[in-house]
Amino acid sequence: MTPWMWFWAPQLHLPFSGNLAQQIEPNTDWFFNGIQPKAGNADVEKQAFNIASYGKQLGLLTEVLLSIADAESVDPKKAAESLARLKEIRQKIEDLKSENAAKPAEAAVALLDKLRADDRQQFDIVLQRYTARPET
Repeated sequence: MTPWMWFWAPQLHLPFSGNLAQQIEPNTDWFFNGIQPKAGNADVEKQAFNIASYGKQLGLLTEVLLSIADAESVDPKKAAESLARLKEIRQKIEDLKSENAAKPAEAAVALLDKLRADDRQQFDIVLQRYTARPET
């Protein structure tokens, strides 16, 4: 086929003839980004999920609760292990929360410092807004 007749050239696409590169790592950010700001901190939730998934936490809670409700339904040794693991997870998550407690304030201070350096007039407006009226 000659180059000046390119518009009559058939476009044939066989299976596996295109780009075969594919990202197979699951993207779970949609789940944590769906957490409303009033409900909690999505970053902390994601880090807590990495410590122990919700299913893992529920499984441990179920074993401990069943051992309390019906001692014969769960092996006491397994229930004690689950309780110990649950306490460990709780401590790690509490540590995580305390580490992240100051981050919003630090981010706000950094943003205010940047605003003061970039636009002093807007900084004064923001400062006046938060110092002029009583807290609600």
